[in-house]
Amino acid sequence: MYPSHFHKTRIAPTPSGYLHVGNVLSFALTAALARTTGATVLLRIDDLDRDRIQPAYVQDIFNTLQLMEIPWDEGAKDYGNYLHRYSQVHRLPLYQQALQQLRDGGHVFACDCSRAQILRERPDGVYPGTCIHKNIPLDTPGVSWRLHTSETAPIRVNTFNKGIVTATLPALMQSFVVRKKDGYPAYQLASVADDDHFGVDLVVRGEDLWSSTLAQHYLATLLPGSNFGNTVSYHHPLLLETADRKLSKSAGATSVQHLHKSGKTAADIYTMIAQALGYDRVVRDYTGLGELMLG
Repeated sequence: MYPSHFHKTRIAPTPSGYLHVGNVLSFALTAALARTTGATVLLRIDDLDRDRIQPAYVQDIFNTLQLMEIPWDEGAKDYGNYLHRYSQVHRLPLYQQALQQLRDGGHVFACDCSRAQILRERPDGVYPGTCIHKNIPLDTPGVSWRLHTSETAPIRVNTFNKGIVTATLPALMQSFVVRKKDGYPAYQLASVADDDHFGVDLVVRGEDLWSSTLAQHYLATLLPGSNFGNTVSYHHPLLLETADRKLSKSAGATSVQHLHKSGKTAADIYTMIAQALGYDRVVRDYTGLGELMLG
């Protein structure tokens, strides 16, 4: 079962759009769990997708956390501090070291497939293994690096509320990308490297990211010295727009910025989240939401 005390957890938004109420749910639960387990909270802004990052979206992260009164102890305190010290571009050598470890271990192969090519062959998006045996040199310009993966290897994840869960890597995560065609590390690798670097031992994320959790735990077994396999994960329910579609950042009506401009207070937004989860009561802050969902 999980320990009663943790060292550090993290809030890790991607500034590719204005944050929505689903993000607030995740951030609030992270802060609530930190408060009850003695963990500090790191703000880590995942900004390696350079084509989608905008300064306004980064600033929105700080605006949202301040409006919702969600505290953090470590990481950027404002936009300037983020830009000059905490952007992931400052940790590129860390990610390159991890990529070199994978290369030295023979765990990666080069792939020149485009997403369109993959979808033509596999409309479900599952990588068809096109380049696994092509032996394309890893230093070829414009190739991604994919991980050699197993369909049957058991992956053990220590979860906050279900103990040890053992599963295998899902089809969509087979041969997942660890270095993009632009040479930047992919999300899964950067996330593991960052959690190791900052000493994170509690990860809170939505149920839709279970496959990412499995991929990251799989990856950690291939990185000498990684402690990520010992982290504990808590996967929370999602807020849904409809029965089968989760809230997205593009859904302007649910962005915190839009709600705030329309006159909603933090308590209004917390209550909206609680009601969307089936709780018929007023919630005034992140601790109240945490008490509802965590007991």
